[in-house]
Amino acid sequence: MKRHLSIAIILTLLNILSAFSQNESIETPEFNDNYCNTIELLESGKTDIDYKVFRESFLESKQFEIALNKSNELRDLKKVMYDLMSEKQYDKIISITKKILSIDYTNIRAHKILRQTYKIKGDSINAKKYKTIQFGLLKSIVNNGDGKSCETAWQVIQISEEYFILDMLDAKFEKQSIDYSGGICDKMEVLIDNKKKIYFFNIEKLLISKQNLNKN
Repeated sequence: MKRHLSIAIILTLLNILSAFSQNESIETPEFNDNYCNTIELLESGKTDIDYKVFRESFLESKQFEIALNKSNELRDLKKVMYDLMSEKQYDKIISITKKILSIDYTNIRAHKILRQTYKIKGDSINAKKYKTIQFGLLKSIVNNGDGKSCETAWQVIQISEEYFILDMLDAKFEKQSIDYSGGICDKMEVLIDNKKKIYFFNIEKLLISKQNLNKN
């Protein structure tokens, strides 16, 4: 019941904001840390940054704990985002992806949807900016390791990054388990073109960050 209510509230807010969603900006958390300062750089169009360092700075920011506490809200926003995509409600898609990025600017999927929507609407400047950010975030994962073993795993800062990469590989999820052979890794068994594949994602930094939050 609460979930349906929260989705209804989100839709109501989107209806109010839709008239000026193009001018709506992503809210930068006011913590004056590396994560927040880098968001301001990226939003200003300065996209030549170290995206691996940026992703890891999210784990060190107070915003990381806020994002964890808003996991249900993020889930609802994502559901509404896909509903709006099926209805081709482009202004509202822009609004809702910006709401997601205001909570978690490292969300690669939201950047992808935002840049695709701007492209559809003919806004080449924003489409280019968010494409650069999307692939900067993605390459900062897949260019560091090959994902073929736990020792050479792709290092992620949240589980959503794993599923985004698997989607990009057009992989069908089969099974997940934990592997300790070269760290702490999610071992993901998938099917690609009906062939079994296994990919490894190192989740140590994520687990350590969550443990530190639990101690406080």
